[in-house]
Amino acid sequence: MTSTAFSQDVLPTFTAIKPTDIEPAIQSILDANRKKLTALLAEQPYTFANLMQPLENMSDELSRYWSAVSHLHSVKETDDLRAAYNAALPHITAYQTELSQNEKLFNAISDIANSKEFAALDPAPKKIIENDVRDFKLAGVNLPADKKTRMAELQLLLCQAATKFSENVLDATQGFTVHITDKNMLAGLPEHALQLAIDNAKQRKLEGYVLTLDYPSYSTAMKFLHQRELRKTLYNAYSTRASNDGPNAGKWDNSEVMNNLLQYRHEMAELAGFKNFAEYSLATKMAKQPEEVLAFLRDLAHRSKSIAEKEYADLQTLAKQDGINTLEAWDISYYSEKLRVSLFNFSQEDLRPYFPISKVMQGLFALVNKLYGITVKAEAGIDVWNPEVQFLTLHDENGELRAGFYIDLYARTHKRDGAWMDECRARRRMNGKVQLPVAYLTCNFMPPVDNKEALLTHDDVLTLFHEFGHCLHHMLTRVDYASVSGINGVPWDAVEFPSQFMESFCWEKAVLDLITSHYQTGAALPDDLYQKMIDAKHFQTGLQMLRQLEFALFDFRIHLEYQSNQPDFIQQTLNDVRKHVSVIPVPDSNRFQHSFSHIFAGGYAAGYYSYKWAEVLSADAYAKFEEDGIFDHATGLSFMKNILETGGVRDPMTSFIAFRGRKPTIDALLKQSGIS
Repeated sequence: MTSTAFSQDVLPTFTAIKPTDIEPAIQSILDANRKKLTALLAEQPYTFANLMQPLENMSDELSRYWSAVSHLHSVKETDDLRAAYNAALPHITAYQTELSQNEKLFNAISDIANSKEFAALDPAPKKIIENDVRDFKLAGVNLPADKKTRMAELQLLLCQAATKFSENVLDATQGFTVHITDKNMLAGLPEHALQLAIDNAKQRKLEGYVLTLDYPSYSTAMKFLHQRELRKTLYNAYSTRASNDGPNAGKWDNSEVMNNLLQYRHEMAELAGFKNFAEYSLATKMAKQPEEVLAFLRDLAHRSKSIAEKEYADLQTLAKQDGINTLEAWDISYYSEKLRVSLFNFSQEDLRPYFPISKVMQGLFALVNKLYGITVKAEAGIDVWNPEVQFLTLHDENGELRAGFYIDLYARTHKRDGAWMDECRARRRMNGKVQLPVAYLTCNFMPPVDNKEALLTHDDVLTLFHEFGHCLHHMLTRVDYASVSGINGVPWDAVEFPSQFMESFCWEKAVLDLITSHYQTGAALPDDLYQKMIDAKHFQTGLQMLRQLEFALFDFRIHLEYQSNQPDFIQQTLNDVRKHVSVIPVPDSNRFQHSFSHIFAGGYAAGYYSYKWAEVLSADAYAKFEEDGIFDHATGLSFMKNILETGGVRDPMTSFIAFRGRKPTIDALLKQSGIS
């Protein structure tokens, strides 16, 4: 079936969304869905066609409206939108809890699962039913009435607390700036970062320069500013965001929010029959036992620590040459960059002129075409929330339209920090027509400055490829049921597999030839600069590995070992993890956890280990391209068929084996990380 081109009527109209309309619109959708559900449950015998398919339709209608509102809340927040979002959230949470605790609905779906029809169903409908039965039990469908009520309360409290956490981080990030009038204070800052500081000042109607905690401004300052006291000021502000310490101590404090989130999660897990939230979380993941996760993370830490200790010692030696006998946290990035230049005569900034955004995007799309036969085209006339946003479409080798995505690349005020992919539309089939998948791809790169094209670092390119890997996983699915198409229904510890896989291509000379050209001369990336980049690939690989393992162990342990009566449990657990894993001392004032949005406001609670878990899959899968040829089309089509198109229908390990011919091993990850 060949789909027609996207038209605005099948996409959100962001400019038409008014905060005053959001709550009434949500209530209208939910009221209609409740009436439909009552009618559905009155119709027996229950079948997939007369119950499950209408439920999918109802869920999709709600998702299509709410996804646009949620996205605006992340990328273009106003006070009115925040208030409207928070007013609508309890209605949605209550509705979803009603569904998950509806015994009549649970019994109806269980009837289908136990019927003769079930055995004859295709894999996707079967998987939907199996997931639903599992999720009903996780939501406490069989609990006594009083415990059901408490479970519903906890679901609402969790949603509200996670939203508050995220809002506090945004407010704290944007609530601190440093205004500088003496250019000498900014010695060492690259020219493009200096221009960004000028632009930041102009936006605030100030003379001189403004440094912010937005990541492009902050991270560049920490790497290059010679002025140590200024680095200290920025570090203290950044590392205490949304906490009870630092320059805005207590103003947007997430301390109580974090404690509440852990308490709510733990209580919810106990109600569902689990000892703790870590075990509850693993009920829907590839890993099944906490011991399995902890052993995996601790093994990697053991393999990495001696390397990291040597890397830290090298930093201390270099700092002593500048008369700094005690290396502080605000010195780490600066001396890391200085050491990189000393060892390899190479800095990330050397690459920036060769990564103009237009060339990077063009090359990324050329790579996807070589691998999967997919062509990416820009679309005009599509409503967007900011003039910088583009809408693009994907077409396969037969010219069939497969998907679309919005891309929003640059940091700005009222936009949440970080990079992410999210769902706008899920693929599904209804009445013989396919609703094509649509994704949001969001980054926070340094914006164009001084009317010049935006230039990326290689780290930025890795981020872009990573998020586009998520997008491809969502967009290239061939599954026609929304709840198991794309990334939906995929175990969380396998979700990062396609995204991390895409990062590997960013180190290949043949791929770099596609995505680089000097923004002024058009010259290709020189061979000697490429060689320096490769020589520096594993620079501080041990420190980088331990940093991720620290995050993963901290996350897993606070959910596994939670004690409500232990004062300062979160900080004490983090301190203990650092004692065993980290080699870099951290100031007592550091409150990293207060802005750890992945686990407190995202979907990674007791699941941050997924990044390393999935990296085993991605590294081993990429090794097949190294064996067959990185542009090998047959291998690319196999990856698309066995990994990207399967959605959440098939077990990820089964899909991996179908592609690779065997189970994954950790060897490829260790080799890729320079740790073997």
